[in-house]
Amino acid sequence: MNVSLTPELEQLVKDRVTSGRYHSVNEVIGEALRLLEERDRLQEQRLAELKAKIQVGIEELERGEGIDGEEVFAEIEEDIRRAEAEIEQVEAAK
Repeated sequence: MNVSLTPELEQLVKDRVTSGRYHSVNEVIGEALRLLEERDRLQEQRLAELKAKIQVGIEELERGEGIDGEEVFAEIEEDIRRAEAEIEQVEAAK
């Protein structure tokens, strides 16, 4: 298999071999592909976890266990106002 790389990627591969961390171009490319595979696996795992959490949330809502969104945002806004007031007090005390 032949692979064409941009000049920047080709230089990156050469630099890795020259550094002594890798013994060959094949080793650099192999490591890159292993990392790509690991990243894809982690993304799939995170997506599955997110879907499971969404399903739990849907089931809670269907049981009437949800929290009103307006109430949640009002609480968050109040928390922000309190934090800003505390920051202002600290800055005024300086």
